[in-house]
Amino acid sequence: MSESTGVRSARVQGTVRIVGAGLLGASIGHALSANGIDVALDDTSPAQLRLAIDYGAGRAAREDDRPSLVVVAVPPDVTADVIERELARFPDAVVTDVASVKLEPLRALRERGADLRRYIGSHPLAGRERGGAIAARADIFIGRPWVVCRDEETSASDLALVEALALDLGATPIEMSPEEHDRAVALVSHVPQIVASLLAGRFVDAPDGSLRLAGQGVRDTTRIAASAPELWVQILGANSAPVVDVLDALSADLAEVAAALRDVDMPGARRAVADTIRRGNDGVERLPGKHGQNRRFETLVVMVDDTPGQLGRLFGELGELGVNVEDLRLEHSPGAQFGLAEISVVPSAVRAATEGLEARGWRIASIND
Repeated sequence: MSESTGVRSARVQGTVRIVGAGLLGASIGHALSANGIDVALDDTSPAQLRLAIDYGAGRAAREDDRPSLVVVAVPPDVTADVIERELARFPDAVVTDVASVKLEPLRALRERGADLRRYIGSHPLAGRERGGAIAARADIFIGRPWVVCRDEETSASDLALVEALALDLGATPIEMSPEEHDRAVALVSHVPQIVASLLAGRFVDAPDGSLRLAGQGVRDTTRIAASAPELWVQILGANSAPVVDVLDALSADLAEVAAALRDVDMPGARRAVADTIRRGNDGVERLPGKHGQNRRFETLVVMVDDTPGQLGRLFGELGELGVNVEDLRLEHSPGAQFGLAEISVVPSAVRAATEGLEARGWRIASIND
């Protein structure tokens, strides 16, 4: 949980009821509470609920609560059930959910004949490898997309309330249909989870000597493989069709590369491999953010002794040099008493940073554009 530096003016007003006090639900509670919003928490697990309350995500829900907004933050397999219940229980409230799949809960609710005029599905593209109330943080939504799925029955005022929730938490609302959302997350979230898990699974039987060679690249590639299997079984099952479409295409790509590598002297084999890498370059450039579109940063790789206070000293001296750190990645060298700090800066700051740090005794391993 992050500490609040002061109550900000909130767009959302009144009581917000959050059903589900896990990572997302408790994180929303922390962020709203920091804005001075009355947050009422409910969870089927008394222990989880008590933990979220103890950490400051909100208070326990009461029978006389009259929320203006209900946020359903429960596992995908019960999302539709809880939405239906909350719509019936609070006829004056707008109900949204934060499930990572949007089409299946909507289909289930329509089949049951639920009145969906006050329901707006949404999904913050935020999270952590660890789950539960103890891992919740108010800042995990800052700068992240928050998909809002409206339809022809959605009123402007209800839509504004859900978008206000996203804005109050520092996220960026993006309107999509449920179908568009599910296809998008299959590509950028669900299939990457499977790929990371499959790759990390190859480590199980690998020799210890091989794993000692692992660097930051493989750690970056497999970071999300630490995710909870129970949750992902539900997510992937609920979004299976779009995920299978991407997996089938990826499988064809893998087969093409494997065929080329089986006989690298075959005509066109090397070109097939090169085109695969080049297409990956093009894809990375399309990703939004500092290392995607309009990339304008260069990276200094600084050797940092593995002793207390060295990173603080490095940042302090960069500040004295007037160099702003745009991004940072740390890589530890197995068996060595130093690490590598990859520091992204604007190109105009490279010379000042390099010369200034070297004058202060830092070792620059490389400069990458």
